[in-house]
Order: sequence, then C-alpha cells, then structure tokens
Amino acid sequence: MPFHHPPGRARQLLALADRYFDVLVVGGGINGAGIARDAARRGLVVALVERDDFASGTSSRSSRLIHGGVRYLEHGYLHLVLEASRERRRLLALAPHLVRPLRFTWPVYKGARISRLELLAGLTLYDALALFRNVGAHRPLGPHGVLEREPELNRAHLRGGATYWDAATDDSRLTIANVIDASEHSATVVNHAEVTALTSGSAGGAIDGAIVRDRRSPGGADITVRARLVINAAGPWSDSISRLEDPAARAAVRGTKGVHVAVPADRVGNVGAVTMLSPDDGRVMFTLPAGRFTIIGTTDTPTDETPEEVRASRADVRYLLAACNRFFPAAKLTEDDVVSAWAGIRPLAAAKNAGKDTPTSASREHAITLSARGVLTVTGGKLTTFREMSEQVVDAAVAALGAKVRPCDTTDAPLPGERPPAHGDDVRLVPGLDWREADVAHAARNEFAVSIADVLVRRTLLAFETRDHGLGVAPRVAAQMGALLGWTAAGTAAAVEEYEREVARIFTIND
Repeated sequence: MPFHHPPGRARQLLALADRYFDVLVVGGGINGAGIARDAARRGLVVALVERDDFASGTSSRSSRLIHGGVRYLEHGYLHLVLEASRERRRLLALAPHLVRPLRFTWPVYKGARISRLELLAGLTLYDALALFRNVGAHRPLGPHGVLEREPELNRAHLRGGATYWDAATDDSRLTIANVIDASEHSATVVNHAEVTALTSGSAGGAIDGAIVRDRRSPGGADITVRARLVINAAGPWSDSISRLEDPAARAAVRGTKGVHVAVPADRVGNVGAVTMLSPDDGRVMFTLPAGRFTIIGTTDTPTDETPEEVRASRADVRYLLAACNRFFPAAKLTEDDVVSAWAGIRPLAAAKNAGKDTPTSASREHAITLSARGVLTVTGGKLTTFREMSEQVVDAAVAALGAKVRPCDTTDAPLPGERPPAHGDDVRLVPGLDWREADVAHAARNEFAVSIADVLVRRTLLAFETRDHGLGVAPRVAAQMGALLGWTAAGTAAAVEEYEREVARIFTIND
C-alpha cells in the first residue's frame, strides 16, 4: 500500500472552519481516533480535534498490551474477558504490523494469593472465554518447566506455574493508524487544536459546534467549527469538556494512576513476558520484553493529579523495582537502572464504579451518555476494546442524528500505519536503536507530526529508550523537521526549547 500523504495542516484548519460536519470528535486518543475512523468509513462528515498530539495522554502511557483481560477473571468480569478476547483476535488479524502475539509465564510461589490450582482453573476459563481460539492454549508448568522458560526467576519456594498468550502493541502507533485511516476516508483531523468553548444557537440550547484554538499559531487563532453532533472522547479530560456545556456537570470520570519504568533488558534477564503478583499488595503486574529494554508495570492508585502533570513518583518507582527484584533476585535493580519512567491516568467510568472498594477491583467497562443539550460522551474502556467501543459510540451518534449511513466495516477493515522500510543509507538517530532519519521524515509528511515530541515520544519510542529522552538528538530532529515544514531558524530553536519542557513534563520523577 502506498504511503498516505494527508492534506497539509493549513488545509485541515481551513476545512475545520469551512465545512459543516455531521460529527465533531473531541479527543485524539485511541477512543477518539477509533470513533473518527468508524464514523468516516460509514460516510459521515467527520472532524477530529486534539488539544495536544494524537495519543499524547493515556494512549501513549499504557503497558502496550492488547490483552484478553486475565486480570478481570478474579473480579467476575467474564463479559469483559469475552469481549477483550474477541477484539484481540481481530486486531491480530487486522493490524499484524502493530499487534503481535506475546507469551507470558506466570510463576506461582508458596503462599501466593493465587494458588497454582486457582491459576490453572482461571486460565482454562480464559481459553474457554476465547472460544478456544486464543493466540495459543495455556500450558501448565512444574517448577522445572517455569525455570526452563525463565531461568533467572527466583527458585526459592517455586511451586510451578503456567504459560498463556496475549498480545503486545505500540499504543501510540495504533492510535495514529486509526487517525490516518480516518483521514484517508475524508475526515478532517487536526492535532494541537484545543476546544475552548461549545457553541449553541441560543442560551441553554442544543450544542451545534465548538470554538477550537490552534495552539501552533502565534497567539492561538480561534476557529468556529459547526457540527450537528459533538462527541466528547477526551478520556481523562472528559469532565472538563462536559463543564464547557454545563459548569455544574457531575464528574463522569474516576482517574487512577498507572506508572511504568523501563530498564535495560540485560539487567533483568527475562526471556519473555512474566506475570507477577506484587509482594507489597498482591496486585497483578508484569515484566515485559521491549527490545533492548524491559518494561515493569503497572501501579494502580487513585490520583488527584491533572492529566497534564501526572508523573511517576520515587515511591512508584521503588514499588515496581521491588516487585521485579523479588521475582528476579539477581537483577538487584536500583533507581540508577531506570532509563525512563512514565505515568498515565486511566479514565474509568464513574457510573460503572460506584461502590467499588479499590482501583484494582474497578470495572474497565465504558459508558456512553447523551446530554440534554445533545453532546454524546464516552468514558472508560480500555485499549484492547477500542474498536468495539467506537462502533457502539457511532451507532449512538447515527441514532441521535437520524442519519442513513453505510454499515460498520471496522470488524474486517485492515489498519494502515506501516513504518517506512529501512534502507542501507538510512541514518540512525541514536546508535544501537532502530529509529532513523527516515522515521522523522515519514512522521512529518504522513503522520501529522508537527513537534519534536510528536516524533520522539509518539511516532517513535526513542524518548522512552534513552536516558536523556532524546534531548541530545533533538536539535538534529528539529533541523530535519524545520526543513520539511518550513520553520524559521528562530522557530527551530523554539522547537528544541519546547521539547525540553515536554521531556520535563512527561519523564521527571517526583520526590
């Protein structure tokens, strides 16, 4: 398939002002991107706007897993496991360049909260809920079998375990693939464009659009966007969009913080993915392979931090390292081993979680609501089931509009988003890492990247895989982007300064 060359950003901004849209989707994370894609493929006239960059919030801070929800079994969310298993199977077929099978080893130790028999019963149910069409069937293991697969695991009091299958992804690129496909089906998509107000024909009347501020223009130019229906898919920012409609609106999102750390893979010695029970509180967490790195995560704690400022704390990092060290005792990880640490906010649907005692027991179900003034809001959900959730949101939008559209086809339509093939003359951005100057050019030309962070944090993973988070290569990337996008010398220098602030915002570890 030839690489997509989307309309330039200036043309997209003009289209925002000139077109009359069926739906305006607010929020360019995985949910908003999936909704825009589904709606555009059905023939609706679609606009998608995102205040920062596509996938810049929760959708670039996940465990990078497309999972069937094995953790949900012990809380009785069997329908979520069934749904997640079905969607995982679809994504493996529709986006093999973005979603790949991943085998997990789950060791069980003496006195563990989940015994070996309970684990095997749960994994048997897990495979059954996948209609025995899982990526691969689980396999019981004795102590020797566990250590054969993961020889660096703690041997003391090991009772055995099992292997089972899930899938891994690049969360940011999965989001971008949906945005690209929406654009290829005539959606107008603009990142770095913030909704500052919702509009209506009369005070208290039906919402008929929004004021959108272009955050990349000097002074921030405002654009009036007209739409028959506004869809609020802003994730952890959903409540702030709802309050533009009704300042007294009750909170619909319950946020919890998830933190991950990346360390050099050779410091841990894991062969593949390992499921762990935290020695501190017993929650399920993972040690995950990521090329030259190992990702350890995640935490699940209530937070009052804003999505813009949420960061890992030293206590979060110590919690994750302690768990990994318990399972891999030779690692002896310290904070000095951490290459990067990041945090995201899970936007759990408050309506689905009234009375839930802990974040771990909270439901990952989503909620779709239509307000009195006609704004359609989706909250909750998870990365794995974004496609089905998007289908349901667009179904609700079509009903609200009374529109006649084509049937949903995202169950069978492959996703785009392949990286450009590497050539012998491609220059690596950092020695030893598989990110090249060709990736920068491709991101700027074809993937809506307009800042250094767009490229180094979300179109590639370079910021997560270097101790300086790409600061050393930022001037070189800025020069390349500046030549492609027509930046002045002052604009190129400003882009580097902006990136320094973004790195501090995302990767600083709080005391």
